[in-house]
Amino acid sequence: MEFQEQTIKIIIDESKCPECESKACIAACKTYARGILILKDGKPAVEGDAKRLGTECLACEYECRFRGKGAIRIEAPIPGLDEYRKKHGIS
Repeated sequence: MEFQEQTIKIIIDESKCPECESKACIAACKTYARGILILKDGKPAVEGDAKRLGTECLACEYECRFRGKGAIRIEAPIPGLDEYRKKHGIS
């Protein structure tokens, strides 16, 4: 599953979620954001308009990585990063 907030994309590998006991991403979203991640059929699901309600706090990815199964990846585009890397020889 993947969904878009204002500027970031959250990608969840749902195949890892059924064996996760902590469901840390759900608790993190309720604690640090607006609780748009809910538990549905043993997996995270989005409730509401993520683009409007998402706070881009990144807590779900952090908590999933350290207390869950590492199923969440967040892509946060940085305008100009590719050009900067080319200019400075960073691949």
